[in-house]
Amino acid sequence: MLNEIGQQLVVVHGQSDQIRLRSAAAQREALDRFAGPGFSAVLAEYQDVFRRWQTAQSELDVLVAERDRREREAEELRNAMDEIEAAAPQRGEDAELADRAERLSNLEDLRLAAVEAQEAISAQLSDDARDATVLVESARRALDRVSGHDAELAPVIESLAAARFALEDSSAKISSYLAALDTDGGRELETIQERRATLAALARRFGPSIDEMIDFYESGSTRLLELDGDSDRIDALRAAVAADFARVDQLAEQLSVRRREAAERLSAAVTRELDALAMPDARLSIEVAPRDLGLTGRDQVAIRLQPHPGAEPRPLSRGASGGELSRVMLAIEVVLAGSDPVPTFVFDEVDAGVGGASAIEVGRRLARLAETAQVIVVTHLAQVAAFATNHLTVVKGSDGTITASSVHRLEGEERAAEMARLLSGLPDSETGLEHARELLGMARAS
Repeated sequence: MLNEIGQQLVVVHGQSDQIRLRSAAAQREALDRFAGPGFSAVLAEYQDVFRRWQTAQSELDVLVAERDRREREAEELRNAMDEIEAAAPQRGEDAELADRAERLSNLEDLRLAAVEAQEAISAQLSDDARDATVLVESARRALDRVSGHDAELAPVIESLAAARFALEDSSAKISSYLAALDTDGGRELETIQERRATLAALARRFGPSIDEMIDFYESGSTRLLELDGDSDRIDALRAAVAADFARVDQLAEQLSVRRREAAERLSAAVTRELDALAMPDARLSIEVAPRDLGLTGRDQVAIRLQPHPGAEPRPLSRGASGGELSRVMLAIEVVLAGSDPVPTFVFDEVDAGVGGASAIEVGRRLARLAETAQVIVVTHLAQVAAFATNHLTVVKGSDGTITASSVHRLEGEERAAEMARLLSGLPDSETGLEHARELLGMARAS
């Protein structure tokens, strides 16, 4: 992650192919930023429409691909809902039917038990019947005859009277129960069992319980509306996809036109810089070639270098030597500085193979680049060092045991002496010092 972040913060150009614009994507991004804010606005609109088009197209593809499956699902769901609707189940109906079936299955036992109970309470067969009602009444009368002799019998007599009333009430309820027993219970039981079988079969398929089957029916209506709406949705998506594609195609063409125009401007500007950097015959070209539509348009961008007339333009990393490559990248960075800034640049011997007036131009362009970024340069040319605002020298020393390098900041005459050493090899040479001071004055005036 630090490596990825570092690539956005520090750009190193040296005697190798480790260049900033190493990939086609990076070259396209640099060209897009150079194209300006008008291009960025078109690109932003294009990407919004492109994403919307892709999303709609993906949904359309899924709906079309699964249309047969969804039609089968809709048909199966419709049939299931018709079956459930025909049965019209009610919540809790299964428990109610189970209780009713249990009663009807034991109808004769219930009748015999009720008759026996009623006869035990109040037989009403003859005057001599000794049922519960008669026995309780006999007990009450026996005690009532002697109640005048003992007041404590009064509550007992009242209890017996209440018991008689309770027995008579129970007898009346049993009579009502017997009268209410269906004399045709067998036919009703058959109907109930058929209903239970129908509900159980539906519950096994759509339940497993009746309540869950009803839930399935209720949610199925919403799902069926969704499935039945596929045709309308497909038609709407096809219209949206066609409209968005037309707009995408239109915006992609605008991007291509703007990229080609920016490529011409960038190529011309970098080529002019190369002329001043002792590469008068070199020409930079930017190829904008068509490719399949993507999030950035339909263009593939490639920066190529023609080192001299008659040579075939080649990719940057293979179109120049190490020293030439450094100067090519310096020219590109100077032109891109306003639209594609980077916090820190490091150039390692960008002036290799350059001298004289060309070296001064290299220094001047490094100073221009330093107006918008931090620029660190490793150089052996005084003409380049003269343009620095901070001059460091690296010195290697040894005490006979350990060899170590140190870095020292140069100020005033120290700087002039170091530049004189670079010019003539003699730090104390008056001619060299005079030349160094002249270079420093020229750099300050630039």
